[in-house]
Amino acid sequence: MSDISSVVVIIPSLNPDEKLNMVVDGAINEGFTHLVLVNDGSDENHVARFEEAAKHPEVTVLTHEVNKGKGRALKTAFEYILENLPDMAGAITVDGDNQHTPKDMANCSRRLIAEKDKMVLGCRDFNDPSVPFKSKNGNKITRFVFKHLCGMEITDTQTGLRAFPMSFLPTLIETKGDRFEYETQMFFALDRAGLKWVEETIETVYIEENASSHFHPFRDSFKIYRIIFKNIFRFFLSSMSAFAIDYGIFNFLNIMLTASMPKSTKLFIATFVARTVSSLYNYTVNRKLVFKSKTKKRRSMLRYYILAVCQVSISYGLVFLLSTVFDAGTGLEAVLKLIVDILLFLFSFRIQQEWVFK
Repeated sequence: MSDISSVVVIIPSLNPDEKLNMVVDGAINEGFTHLVLVNDGSDENHVARFEEAAKHPEVTVLTHEVNKGKGRALKTAFEYILENLPDMAGAITVDGDNQHTPKDMANCSRRLIAEKDKMVLGCRDFNDPSVPFKSKNGNKITRFVFKHLCGMEITDTQTGLRAFPMSFLPTLIETKGDRFEYETQMFFALDRAGLKWVEETIETVYIEENASSHFHPFRDSFKIYRIIFKNIFRFFLSSMSAFAIDYGIFNFLNIMLTASMPKSTKLFIATFVARTVSSLYNYTVNRKLVFKSKTKKRRSMLRYYILAVCQVSISYGLVFLLSTVFDAGTGLEAVLKLIVDILLFLFSFRIQQEWVFK
């Protein structure tokens, strides 16, 4: 199959209104022949919408007896497709509030068939004046964070229109998350697996400023940003604990080494041993727990120590330069050192993420 009939439409839904049936009719009229609706624990007052949709021979309705979240609903659909429709080209997820047009669904599906081994993101134009203020600015912030802290250039991080080749579904089923945060986890899981995505521009449609959405701005945004900042927090803890180990070993050796030893020799030994132990600890923790890297150990360790030498050299050079320019005393030098090392900390995180442990 080479046309859009080889792509399964997935529509997760909770307590839908009449717009759900408009989405179903639009998809069928566009030429899709397999639709999987997931009733994610809707109450009795909304079951009729699914019963109406199920009258179409193209539609299969899967039901969660209780609400489990959008992520779990998508996984239920992926599992069903792998088991019952294994010969399809892929699947496309669509929101049930009629904000994705049948034409855009078809365009993303055709792009999926053409690309074959890439996810297709249906991305809205956030410069469109019809986009609500909170949606426009929320996307700008998340897009900035994704680009500068995660190394991912994504125009529309919250789009629900996503098309996947069949080969991606096992990875997506294993991806963590059951609610709205799952759609963010999806990017990290695919990136770790070396799987790619492309973007397809879609029409920007907001109905009643997205009033029918079940997205909770505070609760769900917290879960999304918790995922993004989790690695930075782990990186911070790794760095601070490595500093504590370095500082502790240095002082222990400085006290224990014989007093008859020349001061320069004693300080060199204490510094060298402490830095060796703490850096090995920091490298191991970052590789296994922070970035969970599968890069060959020898290569990543060489890159880690190249970065460490560069970081120390840049820190010394910048602090020396700034202290000279500002004619700094000891107090100001301490402030300059703190500012420089905080900036280097953030650069180090990105370099380790993108180069050392890529």
